[in-house]
Amino acid sequence: MKCLRTPDDRFNDLPDWPYAPQYVDDLAGYEGMRAHYIDEGPKNAEHPFLCLHGETSWAYLYRRMIPIFLESGARVIAPDLFGFGRSDKPSKVEDYSFHFHRNYLLRLVERLQLKNITLVCQDWGGLRGLRLMAENVERFDGVVASNTMLPTGDHHPGDAFLAWQKFSQETPVFPIGKVIQSGLATPIDDSVIAAYDAPFPSAKYKAGARAFPMLVPTTPDDPASEANRAAWEIFKTWEKPFLTTFSNRDPLTSGGEMIWQKTVRGAANCAYVKTQNAGHFLQ
Repeated sequence: MKCLRTPDDRFNDLPDWPYAPQYVDDLAGYEGMRAHYIDEGPKNAEHPFLCLHGETSWAYLYRRMIPIFLESGARVIAPDLFGFGRSDKPSKVEDYSFHFHRNYLLRLVERLQLKNITLVCQDWGGLRGLRLMAENVERFDGVVASNTMLPTGDHHPGDAFLAWQKFSQETPVFPIGKVIQSGLATPIDDSVIAAYDAPFPSAKYKAGARAFPMLVPTTPDDPASEANRAAWEIFKTWEKPFLTTFSNRDPLTSGGEMIWQKTVRGAANCAYVKTQNAGHFLQ
């Protein structure tokens, strides 16, 4: 598998991002591929936060939440999926799969010896992280799920998502920073847009951004569908805290929080938080 590596100087002087990069390049099954994450706060903190980004963002998305978690005395781990952020980027769209990323996250969690995890996930962070949680329940103590779902392909994905899928495959130019901006309810300045563009010096680095929309199961026989159905059976018995914090202005996941609240036992005892005046990237 051929991978590209974004030059480190692309990440110099990012606004509101003082965190030192951490790397691992010898995860089992991913030898030679450099994965990036940040790891802040006391290593012996009882309940670490694992913050997972989605498409087309990277760990930078959590820059406003990380300080709040740290103030509570928590440890915060925010990795970049392969294809995004400072992690290496497989160069071919066909290199990306649901299993490829789910396994990477499991290997990283094992390497860092994380337990009693609070999963914080949004968008593709949920598609990967919630599967990971359902298959490794002993490592997790709670979930914060925002604007995310774990589709099986058994239901229509919605016109807004199908339009996004179509755009991702047909647009001749994939403007990552502007895509992020379009998913916000409030404006961001040019330096923040540039921070989201930083991982992608040219179009050849964007295979992951192109691939991810097509990996979402939209038919019942999708390669990820059966494992996702099995995960839903685990959610039905999950009694630990499961907080849904969907936003009020996200056309992609609107109403999805009700599915979690009706399905997950642990959601019943968590007061639902509707994040106001926020779009898809509510962080």
